Amino acid sequence: MLWTIGTRRWRMWGTLVKRRFWLIALTTLLLLTLGPDISLDISSERGRLDLSETSASTYLILQQSSWAQTPAVEESTDTSPQPTNNQTATDLEVTDGYPVRLAGEDLFVIQERVGSFSAEERAAIMSQRIQAIAADPLIQVSALTTEAQETSANIILQNKVIVTITEADAKAARQPPQILVDDYRIRIQTAIRRYREERSQEHLVRGALFSLVSVVALIAILGLLGLIFPWLYRKIESWQHTLIRPIRLQSLELVSAERTTRLLISGVKLVRFVLTLIILYVFVPLILSFFPWTKHLGRILFRQISMAFHQIGQGFINYLPNVFIVAIVILIAFYTIRFIRPIFHEIAQGNLPIPGFYPEWANPTFNLFKVLIIALALIVAVPYLPGAESPAFQGVSLFLGVLFSLGSTSAVANVVSGIILVYTRAFQAGDRVKIADAIGDVEEKTLLVTRIRTPKNVLVTIPNAAVLGGNVINFSASVREEKTPLVLHGTITLGYDVPWRQVYQVLIDAASATDHILADPAPFVLQTSLDDFYVSYELNAYTQEPGMIPRIYSQLR
Repeated sequence: MLWTIGTRRWRMWGTLVKRRFWLIALTTLLLLTLGPDISLDISSERGRLDLSETSASTYLILQQSSWAQTPAVEESTDTSPQPTNNQTATDLEVTDGYPVRLAGEDLFVIQERVGSFSAEERAAIMSQRIQAIAADPLIQVSALTTEAQETSANIILQNKVIVTITEADAKAARQPPQILVDDYRIRIQTAIRRYREERSQEHLVRGALFSLVSVVALIAILGLLGLIFPWLYRKIESWQHTLIRPIRLQSLELVSAERTTRLLISGVKLVRFVLTLIILYVFVPLILSFFPWTKHLGRILFRQISMAFHQIGQGFINYLPNVFIVAIVILIAFYTIRFIRPIFHEIAQGNLPIPGFYPEWANPTFNLFKVLIIALALIVAVPYLPGAESPAFQGVSLFLGVLFSLGSTSAVANVVSGIILVYTRAFQAGDRVKIADAIGDVEEKTLLVTRIRTPKNVLVTIPNAAVLGGNVINFSASVREEKTPLVLHGTITLGYDVPWRQVYQVLIDAASATDHILADPAPFVLQTSLDDFYVSYELNAYTQEPGMIPRIYSQLR
């Protein structure tokens, strides 16, 4: 039993490792990409070591000569100085100049020239001298001393000048020469000790062990993500139709629950991808920082991460006042809508009558007020959003405005017509109407279209602009609003030989025998015309069932 459980666990971890193999391969590829820089740094280091092995003292004598000759500056990624403008106050006292470096680490900067030697050449010579001392383990760091002269201060090793600080250098650093040179000596000694310690066998073994532990931790973290996120996918799928519901606008389904679920799962997958990239981006410079030849590369990557997070954090802090303003605008808009909602609800229920304002206007008017409040809130809040004043945001806003203006002319006309139809009270849902050639009951009335269901159960959709531009005959308005019955009428023609009293009685009896015809008011007959050979009789009858007009006419005929 235990053997079976152990085998299953090993198979599970093996599957996870196989699934995450591409991540490890990506990391290896990145390390191989950085390989040329690493090899260049190692080769340069070996060159310096070979140079130091010839004799450190001879190298110092050749480089000293009181700045009388121009030395050959060694091309190396560690010692070739470049102008710097972003050094922190804890590292350097000045903010520009050429750095003196040891293994990619800036010790201090040189700003002033001496004689025919520029600041860049002085920094290169000092970097080479310090590199030669650090590469020779026979030279004791404590042998570095300082020497004060009339116009300068020096750092010397066995009577050989390593660094010279002039009054111009001290003035640029805003410190006395002796204090400045003592500070530089301590920095050089500390850097040399660190340089030798990092290249010791013990440190390299420890770096290899840390690298192995980091790789194991990376595999474990990726495996944990491989367990957590599939569980989240299944959890989100189980929320479908329970916590995740369709997004509807009245009876129109805008986004189904299935699509919402897929969008949420895609968002979680994006989060997983971003987390994986962040983990790998942290893992690579961490591995590089364990070895001295790649430490400066890891430092660069870490600096980029810290700068990115610093900029994000600083931007968020700078944006906090705008966040408060936007929050206040949102709260004011929210509570304003919440305040006016019960007022319009009472108007719609008829509990708060307003002369000239019909109850059926309450809900559309509330929706208009809500749209206006939200639009006003957006107008106030948009300038405080990040990037609102950028040319890109303004250009996109202009493009969308032009696109909306050109592409939605008919839609806007229908929306405006729909609003006008609400306040003209031409018809309501359920009314029997005739619009153009369509006769039927109003099924639905929206801002864009009006839908009518004919007696044949055919659904006719008419744009609101067409409804507003034509005639609307409403058979139900008088019955619904004034409680006045609708008058139905029909015409027949008979010759003069038929007694008119008999015609009247027959027509009235036929109307009284018809369903849905009211006895009070009673039906009546009118003579509408006296032609050459016949008389036209019009039967008029009252009904309160506009929806039954076709059936009533059928019975009368």
